[in-house]
Amino acid sequence: MATLHLVRDDLRDVTVGDRRVLFHVPTSGLFELDRVGGALIDLFTELGEVSEEDVRRRFDGVADPAEVIDSLRELITLRVVESGPAVKRTKPPVTISEFPLSTVVLNVNTGCNLSCTYCYKEDLTTPAKGERMEFDTAARSVDLLLQEAKGRDSVNVVFFGGEPLTNLPLIRQVVAYAEERGREAGVRMDFSLTTNGVLLTEEIVDWLDAHRFGITISMDGPKPLHDRNRRTVGGKGSYDVVAAKARMLLSRYRSRPVGARVTLTAGVTDVVAIHDHLKTDLGFFEVGFSPVTSGAMSAFNLTGDELATVFDNMKMLGLAYVEAAKRGVNTGFSNMHQLMTDLTEGTTKSLPCGAGLGMLAVDKEGDLHLCHRFTGSSQPTYGNVDDGIAKDSLGSFLEGMANRTGTDCETCWIRKLCAGGCYHESYARYADPAHPTYHYCNLMRDWIDFGIRAYAEIMVANPQFIERHVAPRRGMK
Repeated sequence: MATLHLVRDDLRDVTVGDRRVLFHVPTSGLFELDRVGGALIDLFTELGEVSEEDVRRRFDGVADPAEVIDSLRELITLRVVESGPAVKRTKPPVTISEFPLSTVVLNVNTGCNLSCTYCYKEDLTTPAKGERMEFDTAARSVDLLLQEAKGRDSVNVVFFGGEPLTNLPLIRQVVAYAEERGREAGVRMDFSLTTNGVLLTEEIVDWLDAHRFGITISMDGPKPLHDRNRRTVGGKGSYDVVAAKARMLLSRYRSRPVGARVTLTAGVTDVVAIHDHLKTDLGFFEVGFSPVTSGAMSAFNLTGDELATVFDNMKMLGLAYVEAAKRGVNTGFSNMHQLMTDLTEGTTKSLPCGAGLGMLAVDKEGDLHLCHRFTGSSQPTYGNVDDGIAKDSLGSFLEGMANRTGTDCETCWIRKLCAGGCYHESYARYADPAHPTYHYCNLMRDWIDFGIRAYAEIMVANPQFIERHVAPRRGMK
């Protein structure tokens, strides 16, 4: 036979206890390596190019030839072993001509009733100066969503701000309109919002519950941490009000699980204590963490050492997640649960997220942005709700993002789970949404490596956890 070589960029060999697991980069699939499969990987790693004689010398008298041939065929089928000398693959360019929307994010008010010190929104104003979206703009956004949904059976309308509840009358109008249009089109309309919680009342909560909103509350942990940055316009801490509203919400809300979103800033790294407070003391279903590394005000950005500490602590939470999963319990650590979901589903991405493809954000003028983070920024818009999506310019941008030739992303083993990182993170740090988020790379590789080991442990100890708690997540919005 011709010589064979290992396609090193397409696999990750991970040892979990006394077992070896192959992470298949192109599919994000996990395959347990038996003794022969592991020995074949070792042979290729040692020699580079492998001949039939090399295989015979290594396995004669050691393993059944038929078993060796079967294992080699499996590696060839996965295309982690190929014939001939190793050469750089040329990937055909990605062409994007379809934009099947599933989500529109409506920036219903640039105003906010809080004055969080780290806010990234470039169009943020106080409620008195808030610029509110008009109903006609919101209605045309819903029409555009349904027009571009391309046969989807459900779509999602997200209300964002500022603080979206400062424009609750518009939200009520939009929900009534969207539900009617959805019935006419035979499409289920889902609704979501992220709120600081201050304006919640029992009546509002019950209305949101009746319309099955997906709700996330922005909280930063126990009172000293939350009040550090999440303050009222008058400069007072908001924890007491938000915690009371969160408890009321969680006691009444029944239609969907409610999560908390934590913003981690300089000096805030104890994610274990924050998670414990929000999950155990307040009772949120899940808690997710968003580290700030590229905000406009550098004083709030985590330093390199702090970011490393955050990821170390996230791994501590991850270990607790694994131990609980073995008992069939979900600890509600959102970042870890999302990673388990990606590995379960075999997520493979050419683009880092759905921004510009499955999701677009609409500002008060009806202009279309890549995502909600870009409203108010100097970055280009991509059409408007009157004229539709500017598909040529949007497609050109996304094609450039999908073709990472010449960057470190081209050969990175987590490229199908990361795909270069958040556009806005790159825009904030490098003034270029196309720039890979290199400051995250080593930490993200370490985090995903940790996740692979965790997933393998759970699958051995209690695979029912994945079936019961992770796979159903695919149906959640």
